[in-house]
Amino acid sequence: MASSHSSSPVPQSNSSDAFFKKEMDATKRFRPVQSLPDVCPKEPTGDPSNLCDSPSLVADQHRWTIYHSKVNLPAALNDPRLAKRESDFFTKTWGVDFVDTEVTPSFYLPQITKEHFALYQQEITPREKVHERCKNICTTKDTFDRTLLHTHDKSRTDLEQVPKIFMKPDFALEDSLTFNAVLPWSHFSTAGGKGNRDAASSKLLQEKLSHYLDIVEVNIAHQISLRSEAFFHAMTSQHELQDYLRKTSQAVKLLREKISKIDKVMCEGSLRVLRLSLTRNNCIKAYNKLKLMATVHQTQPTVQLLLSTSEFVGALDLIATTQEVLQQELQGIHSFRHLGSQLCELEKLIDKMMIAEFSTYARNDLNRPLEDDCQILEEERLVSLVFGLLKQRKLNFYEIYGDEMIITAKNIIKQCVVNTVSQIEEIDTEVVVKLADQMRMMNFPQWFDLLKNIFSKFTIFLKRIKATLNTIRSVVFLVLDKNQKNRDLEDTLQKNSAKDSTVDTEVAYLTHEGMFISDAFSEGDLPPVAADTTSQRNTSPNSEPCSSDSVSEPECTTDSSSSKEQTSSSVTPGGVEMMISDDMKLTDLELVRLANNIQELLYNASDICHDRSVKFLMARAKDGFLEKLNSNEFVALSRLMEGFILDTEQICGRKSMSLRGALQSQANRFVNRFHEERKTKLSLLLDNERWKQAEVPAEFQDLVDSVSDGRISLPEKKPAAAEERKPTEFLIVEGQKYATVGTVLLLIRIILEYCQCVDNIPSITTDMLTRLSDLLKYFNSRSCQLVLGAGALQVVGLKTITTKNLALSSRCLQLIVHYIPIIRAHFEARLQPKQFSMLRHFDHITKDYHDHIAEISAKLVAIMDSLFDKLLSKYEVKAPVPSVCFRNICKQMAKMHEAIYDLLPEEQTQMLFLRINASYKLHLKRQLAHLNVVNDGGPLNGLVTSDVAFYTGNLQALKGLNSLDLNMAEIWEQKR
Repeated sequence: MASSHSSSPVPQSNSSDAFFKKEMDATKRFRPVQSLPDVCPKEPTGDPSNLCDSPSLVADQHRWTIYHSKVNLPAALNDPRLAKRESDFFTKTWGVDFVDTEVTPSFYLPQITKEHFALYQQEITPREKVHERCKNICTTKDTFDRTLLHTHDKSRTDLEQVPKIFMKPDFALEDSLTFNAVLPWSHFSTAGGKGNRDAASSKLLQEKLSHYLDIVEVNIAHQISLRSEAFFHAMTSQHELQDYLRKTSQAVKLLREKISKIDKVMCEGSLRVLRLSLTRNNCIKAYNKLKLMATVHQTQPTVQLLLSTSEFVGALDLIATTQEVLQQELQGIHSFRHLGSQLCELEKLIDKMMIAEFSTYARNDLNRPLEDDCQILEEERLVSLVFGLLKQRKLNFYEIYGDEMIITAKNIIKQCVVNTVSQIEEIDTEVVVKLADQMRMMNFPQWFDLLKNIFSKFTIFLKRIKATLNTIRSVVFLVLDKNQKNRDLEDTLQKNSAKDSTVDTEVAYLTHEGMFISDAFSEGDLPPVAADTTSQRNTSPNSEPCSSDSVSEPECTTDSSSSKEQTSSSVTPGGVEMMISDDMKLTDLELVRLANNIQELLYNASDICHDRSVKFLMARAKDGFLEKLNSNEFVALSRLMEGFILDTEQICGRKSMSLRGALQSQANRFVNRFHEERKTKLSLLLDNERWKQAEVPAEFQDLVDSVSDGRISLPEKKPAAAEERKPTEFLIVEGQKYATVGTVLLLIRIILEYCQCVDNIPSITTDMLTRLSDLLKYFNSRSCQLVLGAGALQVVGLKTITTKNLALSSRCLQLIVHYIPIIRAHFEARLQPKQFSMLRHFDHITKDYHDHIAEISAKLVAIMDSLFDKLLSKYEVKAPVPSVCFRNICKQMAKMHEAIYDLLPEEQTQMLFLRINASYKLHLKRQLAHLNVVNDGGPLNGLVTSDVAFYTGNLQALKGLNSLDLNMAEIWEQKR
């Protein structure tokens, strides 16, 4: 088994003692184990003096050395090209061609001469002598090899004596065949006569097996002895390897210490310099960023300082520059996360401030005393404001001026009225507080003088507005003219690009701590407008671009190409010199539209004056003042109005029709106001009406009596000293009593007012007819909602709608129906024949009122019908007589009669109770049929007859119903 492993023969002595004696001195027999071929110039051996031969990291840091090479040791050792692996790890070659390949000598390796081996020869010479002596004693190599070969052949011959069955890998005595082959049973037979021979055979077998065992043990011992030298060799190599690794570890440790010292001496300083340089650069950047942040942080105080001097354009430029810095250089700064939105809000605030400034100017300009001349107020301020608003594209600023015109026009009229009233002793301002009421207390001459004063004030007012708007339009036209010149100049420059014929002027202002450098110069030190000036730009983060007063409109430029803006000098009609810059980014269309709007504003001023005059006239005409004027007064008023209209047309250049149409439209306006007031009044009366009978004052009775005489007109008020008459319960109309509510009394008066208005103003007859029809329809529908629809429960708070409420509502409707034919005749007499078709409205109204009255009657019958159904459904024919059911029915009938008798005429009361009696008979007849009570003269019939007689007697005993034919025999009719 051991012979299967191949190994090189190892020499040994003839005797085992000599062999092991020699192996004990392993260091003398074997050479020191050689290491792998070293690619390094010199490995550290632990001697500090040898470390100095390593390459310098400073001198050779840019040269390639062997230290730059990287070798994968396992990949180098496990060369797949080798045919087989060598057993010795330390003598393995690097490849098939490694030995034959010429290696370029390294200049780091010293030249080796014989002198380097002198010390080694001195040490090895004594050992060599000892070795020679030992070699004479030991067998020569050839003899040893022959002996070893002979011994090997002899061992093989001995092993061949052992049967092959013992050499099988699957040898097992448990197998019966193997066991019989090793121990034949024939040798253990116990037959008679053969005992001695079997014992001899068993002994022979035992000796044979013992012989086989000896052969195997001898061969095993021989194999062990053959490999003992290799075993001790491996142990010795292991110790040497451990020593080598220990020295290597020490060398690595020393190398690391040296590298650490080199790093401290040569690297740390340089790297620290680099780090400090980088840190310094970062600090400079951070410092500059902080300076920029500090400058940006001062934006808001600087803007406030600019705003305090009304430098709106400069503040807006500063905000725009700061916004750009925030978006580009300071983007992501957490402390400025809200500054952008704050600046946006501040920019909006500046826009509002500019608008407020213009609004203040407009207010001061328009509210000056109208006795002054028509000169423009602070023309320079106006021009600067207009340029600033144009720069910000606030093109609707003229609307502010228009709003102020409206307010001022109102104030002019108010002030004129106050001055006039204060001069009239008859008007007590403490009693009559309202100015309109005070004005209405004037007579026509006083009011006419007031109107003349208002017209004169409005004339001066329009002249002043025209002068201001002309100045604004001149500014707009100057900007428009500048745009046209710029376009012409651009065309010229494109044609003559080689020539420089432009005259550039630019005034740049630098801000430092919120102060203007230009403020240090006097007006005489400023350069001429037409001179060329160098554009100054902000190179310091502490400076921000801003502009001077918006009159001149110069802008600071930030273009990298050092471009210049063109400005030109212009003079307004008032003599104000202006500087117009090229930063007015307005198109010609926008400027033309703005100029047209300003001109339209002048037209609006004329319209405003006319409208305010018309409103003044209408305010005085609310009580019918204009309709009551005589012809002379009306002619004087017309001439005054025509003169004012001509003056305004001459000033503004356009006609205004509002004042001319005021008198023509007054009638229609009066009709609308008249109708709405009375309809609203009626609505309020109905919403507060509790539908109870009201007393009729004497004046309403007189009003009705005047209508009965054939004329529809409101009676004249009697003097207060006349004897006061007491009110009555009923309204007497042509001999009939009408119980009414307060709302209907007032409605009659309102109807008569409509009729009288038609008499006073015949031209509005058709409009009055339509609106009166609408009023009557509204009363009908609204009263139906409140009474029949029970709307009064929620509106007024009534607990329930009683039969008395229903009867009173019916009677009120009947009163209105009585007057509809009279009203129709009144309007018919004043309509043209082609307008008679409009009278059909009264026919529709009459039909609606009759339908409403019929619904109320049906509702009263329905109330008793539900009561009969409830009581008679429980009726039983039994004693006592009269029954409880009939007693309750008679009681409810009496209550119904008591509620409506005083409200409705006797004929209507009888007709209503006939309908109620018919409902009663129907329910009683149904109940008797249900109880199987017939008219057979029996006891039940007698009881029913007694109850019916009780009902008939009670009903006919009521006032006005004694002659009522009840026909109670119908209750006994049977169904066929």
